[in-house]
Amino acid sequence: MGKLAYWSLGKDARFLIKKSWTVFPLSLVINRMGAIPVDRTRKTDVTKQVAKLFDEHDKFQVAVAPEGTRKHNPNWKKGFYYIALEAHVPIVLACMDYAKKEMSFGKLFIPTGDIEKDMTEIQSFYIGASGKNPKDFAIKEKS
Repeated sequence: MGKLAYWSLGKDARFLIKKSWTVFPLSLVINRMGAIPVDRTRKTDVTKQVAKLFDEHDKFQVAVAPEGTRKHNPNWKKGFYYIALEAHVPIVLACMDYAKKEMSFGKLFIPTGDIEKDMTEIQSFYIGASGKNPKDFAIKEKS
């Protein structure tokens, strides 16, 4: 859904996906859509690999789901943050609110290196949003 919404804006972003999704016959579609396979069975530095892709291309965008899973996870994966920090690029906050049937984009967020403070600010963008499976969507609300 995110890829389609982004295409509707005339934008083209690559996205990280489990390597197992990029094998034949799915690879015929997934790879053409801009998949960047991630082999989660091996210890590889995906952060540095993706950051390097920013250096290698004049125009490059990558979409990463911060929860990093389709199940309830109160501790978001921080790879998206470290990729942006390493590549010296902003993070575009985007939200698919299934209850409202809306996709919204927030401000460009520049990571400062203070991950705790930055993650609190990033997650505050999603307060009030409803995921496809609301019981599985987890954010830490400001206290």
